[in-house]
Amino acid sequence: MALETEIKLSLPANAARRVPAHRLVADSKPIRQRLINTYYDTPDQSLQRRRIAVRYRHKGALWLLTVKSDAPSPGGLAQRSEWEAPGQPGEFDFSHVDNPKIRRFLEAATADLAPVFTTDFTRSFWLLTPQEGTRIELALDRGKIVAGERQETICEVELELLEGDVADLFSAAIALQADLPLHPEAASKAERGYRLAREAALVPVKAADVLLAPGMTSIAVFRSTAFSCLSQLQGNERGVRETDAPEFIHQARVAIRRLRSALRLWRPLLPEEYVSQFDPRWRTLANQLGDTRNWDVFITEMLPPISQAFPDHTDVQRLVSQASSHLTVCRKAAKTAMTAASYSQLLLEFTAATVALVENRKPPITAFAPRSLNKRAKRVAALATETKDSNPEARHALRIALKRLRYALEFFAPLFPARRLQRYHQSAAGLLDLLGRMNDTAVAEQLLVQAVPGHHSDLVRGWLAGRNDLMLGQLDALLADFLSHQPPWEHG
Repeated sequence: MALETEIKLSLPANAARRVPAHRLVADSKPIRQRLINTYYDTPDQSLQRRRIAVRYRHKGALWLLTVKSDAPSPGGLAQRSEWEAPGQPGEFDFSHVDNPKIRRFLEAATADLAPVFTTDFTRSFWLLTPQEGTRIELALDRGKIVAGERQETICEVELELLEGDVADLFSAAIALQADLPLHPEAASKAERGYRLAREAALVPVKAADVLLAPGMTSIAVFRSTAFSCLSQLQGNERGVRETDAPEFIHQARVAIRRLRSALRLWRPLLPEEYVSQFDPRWRTLANQLGDTRNWDVFITEMLPPISQAFPDHTDVQRLVSQASSHLTVCRKAAKTAMTAASYSQLLLEFTAATVALVENRKPPITAFAPRSLNKRAKRVAALATETKDSNPEARHALRIALKRLRYALEFFAPLFPARRLQRYHQSAAGLLDLLGRMNDTAVAEQLLVQAVPGHHSDLVRGWLAGRNDLMLGQLDALLADFLSHQPPWEHG
């Protein structure tokens, strides 16, 4: 078995011709190969669900059977197990797969394997040797993915570490990105091929569970958490760029909020320069997406019941028109932010720095997690006692503190009893939902002023005030319920 470590970077077709002229490879001629790969799966795509890829590669006169155990690729970094052996298309001998569990699974599926899609591309590659003991293959792939009558273009750069440290791989990628419009890609060719074969529509990606085991160091858990957040963010970036569906923006913002919460949570253990370098950049991106999300909520959740109740009222009609104009401007800005070079650079540089974080056995995660959660729970309890019915600022502060507590609890969830965790989490979620809707109402009052400056609609303001009063009546009970639950990280 080989462990493949590579960074995948997409680039526009009109920039591909600039790769051979880049200073890293300008003094050498590339080797070119045409690679035709056919990917196989069962009719119900059981391999894809297990994140296992099986393909036959036609490479010159040789046919190679390849098995890859796929994994998420945050920031473009992919590390996966790979097994490769000569073979003939249609014949599946998996004896070279030395992982018994994977081999047994593949052997059981062999009779049902059939072609799903093909990738057909020309690879131009160079060998980089930036220093003794380091070898990196830089490949430029140009071609297509074919699934039935459907096609999708391939234009990407891959850097594979053959020998050396992963830091050298990132150094080469960052040097390339400084001169070329390269974007770290989370989706492999195989993932794109499956999506094309299924004609799958883009769907918003929600947060996934964080990989955590008691034996992991606290820094290793942070790295796992950060990469989980990156995977969620990158899973939604195409939806932000190519659609107007509000949920993609929402989930992208959730990913950034979770990531920034993780930076705060682990800050005592992280290098100060790491936090100071990246947290402001993530905050800037979050703010660039934030206005779009606010207008989306205003238009899709706040205005419809008002418009339904007063369809002919001129104030409402004017508000709908002006709000839509503001949303169009903000959505364009959000799309620009997600296609900007600064975003691509942030993904790559943050991934490189996160991979490079030094491990430390102390404090163990089993000590760090309860201590961190206690700190956040005390902050929530203090703000809960200060919250006044007529004080939106205090409620907002409580909401932020509770959200940070909930994110931390989700990061550390595998460490605690599931039943107690579920009760506590559900109570927190209910309270957060109410506080979130109250915050949406407060934001709506601000957006009302922006949408129709100098015009005061008593009708809309009255509706918002009534909505807020109804929610205030529920707040005390939900607060009391949440504070009554014993935190799941406390024994007893």
